[in-house]
Amino acid sequence: MEPVSLFAALGHGTRLRCLLLLLSHEELCVCEMTYALGVVQPHISRHLAQLRELGLVVDRRAGLWIYYRVNPALPDWVFRVLWETVQGASHQEPFTSDRTALAAMPNRPGATHCA
Repeated sequence: MEPVSLFAALGHGTRLRCLLLLLSHEELCVCEMTYALGVVQPHISRHLAQLRELGLVVDRRAGLWIYYRVNPALPDWVFRVLWETVQGASHQEPFTSDRTALAAMPNRPGATHCA
C-alpha cells in the first residue's frame, strides 16, 4: 500500500465515511452503508469498488447481497492511520450521524435481507 493511494482514498468523504463505519463493524452490506450515509446505492458501490481496488476492503457475496469489511491483510501502519482517524473523527459530523442512522436501520441484514 502506497501512502499516496491511502490518503487519496481517505480524501473523499464517501470513502472515508464507509471506511469509518467498516472499522466499527465486522462487515456491512452495501444496503446498510447506503442507509447510514443517506446516498444512493450506485454512489456507495462505486466508492466501495475503488476501496476494493486499492486493497483497503474485501467483499463477499451472500446470495444477492455484497458485504464489505476492512481488509485484514493491510499493513500495520495503515491500520494505525485508520484507527487514529477513527479516534479523531468519531465525535464529529457526519460520522456520528452515520453511526446513529445505521443503529436505527430497520430490518438490518443480520435478521433479514435488505429491501
